[in-house]
Amino acid sequence: MSSTVSYWILNSARNSIATLQGSRRLYSRCTSSRNKSKWRLFSWAPTTLKNNAPCGGFALPKAYRHTSTEEDDFHLQLSPEQVNEVLRAGESAHEILDLVSISGGPNSVLRFESNQLAANSPVEDRRSVASCLQTNGLMFGIFDGHGGHACAQAVSERLFYYVAVSLMSQQTLERMEGAMESMKPILPILQWLKHPGDSIYKDVTSVHLDHLRVYWQELLDLHVEMGLNVKEALMYSFQRLDSDISLEIQAPLEDEITRNLSLQVAFSGATACVAHVDGVHLHVANAGDCRAILGVQEDSGIWSCLPLTHDHNAWNEAELSRLKREHPESEDRTIIIEDRLLGVLMPCRAFGDVQLKWSKELQRSVLERGFDTEALNVYQFTPPHYYTPPYLTAEPEVTYHRLRPQDKFLVLASDGLWDMLDNEDVVRLVVEHLTEAVRHKPDLAQRPANLGLMQSLLLQRKAQGLHAADQNAATRLIRHAIGNNEYGEMEPERLAAMLTLPDDLARMYRDDITVTVVYFNSDSINAYYKGV
Repeated sequence: MSSTVSYWILNSARNSIATLQGSRRLYSRCTSSRNKSKWRLFSWAPTTLKNNAPCGGFALPKAYRHTSTEEDDFHLQLSPEQVNEVLRAGESAHEILDLVSISGGPNSVLRFESNQLAANSPVEDRRSVASCLQTNGLMFGIFDGHGGHACAQAVSERLFYYVAVSLMSQQTLERMEGAMESMKPILPILQWLKHPGDSIYKDVTSVHLDHLRVYWQELLDLHVEMGLNVKEALMYSFQRLDSDISLEIQAPLEDEITRNLSLQVAFSGATACVAHVDGVHLHVANAGDCRAILGVQEDSGIWSCLPLTHDHNAWNEAELSRLKREHPESEDRTIIIEDRLLGVLMPCRAFGDVQLKWSKELQRSVLERGFDTEALNVYQFTPPHYYTPPYLTAEPEVTYHRLRPQDKFLVLASDGLWDMLDNEDVVRLVVEHLTEAVRHKPDLAQRPANLGLMQSLLLQRKAQGLHAADQNAATRLIRHAIGNNEYGEMEPERLAAMLTLPDDLARMYRDDITVTVVYFNSDSINAYYKGV
């Protein structure tokens, strides 16, 4: 890695940011032109990225994110092997086998690949994948936190349960309620294929289950025999979970752990993009500025991109119109200031963020209950022109798409990816990844599969070493997102420099990036339409 590149990034960051540093926070008015922090006020907690996983079977020195901004100390260089180690540390992949739709539809998902690269410390993004055990469908979620990771963690763990319960029939809900009343185990609701991570909420799951139970009791009172449809389930689940997050901290809670965690969840925030796939039926619910797109290959072989979401921010004219309809005309010029909601938040829809939903009086009354807000990294902040809350909603925009054989893959990602790559670039990179995977796959059908051949293939792979192509499409996308120059060309020096940036500067140049790529089974979808 060229020291010139790393020094340029370091020095330009110093020159472009004017900061007032407190004991636990950093106020910023300027950020990199390619990436803007969602909140004007964000956490200040630099720590070291710890990762000692070996890459490709070779023993490597540990690759750490640098933590010092002193120029004399800024000489850490990552080798290509260490770059790969950092980029591939968060990889996840899963083949979808023998998943039969209760409705008789095709198993339309082949597999998924996912990865995550942190910029914040700790990382504020979350990702989840799960199948519904009592109803149909697979769910994929990307959750982009801001103001801390607490809200994203809570939503990534809890939202899928609300959706799954919403889809349950009256009979299944009655069985669930009967089990609770008789103190027996309830029916399993989800099978996690990619869990959002080790939960910090294990001590409060009973509270969460109680609120989920209240929700299914209300669904029982609706007497909807077959359950809600998918669009209704997604709409209600997003808004109900957000309401529960708000009410949980308003309720009197004696347990200190529960109170503290509930406060952190409510006063941080998270945007969310969730895809529900059941046979040929694809629904995507989005609240905020995560994004979902389809990669489509026409019969002619031409590839195209089909967006399934709209970013909910100041550049969305429909979103601006909605905000103006919901508030007095006198606030038309103050709802969006400097491209932010009330001059504070980039996305216009999100979970949590009660500072933009509650009245000033309610915020004061909750925070005056004896919380150690400094230790919890929670701050009361009322923006100027705060007259008619709520200004923020978690109501999602739901899109339906009927899968076709030409729909090859779905990409869901946090805005850290879309800040760097446009939709067409993302589709192109995934297509290139698929093309390379086919080209490098050994054709054993054309040659006898004996031990000699297998040994030869292993030696070839070892000779390629750690410079072999990424096996995970999400990793390829992240690599190009931070390593491409302004002409869209990969620059290894830039990539290494971006991965070497200290914690206190990395967020000035990029956001957390979280990506999930879902591959569809075109043969199965085609057979479904042909009635095979």
